[in-house]
Amino acid sequence: MVASTRIEQALLTAVEHADVPGCPPRLGAALRHAVFPGGARIRPRLCLAVAYACGDDQPALADGAATALELLHCASLVHDDLPCFDDAALRRGRPSVHRAFGEPLAVLAGDALIILAFQTLVRCAGKAPARLPALVEIVSAAVGVPSGIVAGQAWESEPDAALVEYQREKTGALFVAACMAGAAAAGADPGPWRVLGDRLGEAYQVADDLKDVAADMAELGKPVGQDALLGRPSAVGELGVEGALSRLRSLVKAAVAGIPPCARGEELRALVEAEATRLVPRQLSRAAA
Repeated sequence: MVASTRIEQALLTAVEHADVPGCPPRLGAALRHAVFPGGARIRPRLCLAVAYACGDDQPALADGAATALELLHCASLVHDDLPCFDDAALRRGRPSVHRAFGEPLAVLAGDALIILAFQTLVRCAGKAPARLPALVEIVSAAVGVPSGIVAGQAWESEPDAALVEYQREKTGALFVAACMAGAAAAGADPGPWRVLGDRLGEAYQVADDLKDVAADMAELGKPVGQDALLGRPSAVGELGVEGALSRLRSLVKAAVAGIPPCARGEELRALVEAEATRLVPRQLSRAAA
């Protein structure tokens, strides 16, 4: 099955376990609004790509890990858009969850997606239960404290935040988890895969910083110029556009170099390089052409 189809089917199955008779209808609708239609699905795609590179001998478990990571990412976006954080009106080109369903349901939908992620992970581990503890540890570390996306969001409320630390936690943590969880789901040692996730996560955040100043709302699917408006740490603010582009290129190079020896490494390298091309805002790509 093509990875994108595999991911969408797994996400649909997961949400259908929650949005059943008895679930408050508007909460169920808010969950679907938060998850579908998706963005690039880069985190679950990366998870499945690493699992494939490591043999993918338990595809149902890899699907569960990939789905859990995307549900957690969607939950973080719902909460990130709330009035107490970014107060974003748009997400993926549509009204954000709190604009479509109200703030109380947005809070609850984000919470429900977090729980659903772990329920999905457990549900998919039936044929390989011995691998579940490592996966739960990897995924939970990526969303909590001291170095998960909750901590990353909290750094925005601190008077000072080191750029690399902020980006590693707010964005990089789920990329690290995607790589390590893909390996663990396939029965491989997840440790060597941390470097790939760390470099890709930072690259993705640098690219997001570039898009915040060089993309338009149609390309980004959400308001631009938010980093400067909200006073957030930013690679562009610290390095300038050219410096941020140079940093992005070096991170992608380091990510490719950090792929551990594996059975299907060439395919994974091709995916990373193709994704790197997509990360550069169109306006900057045209300028460099």
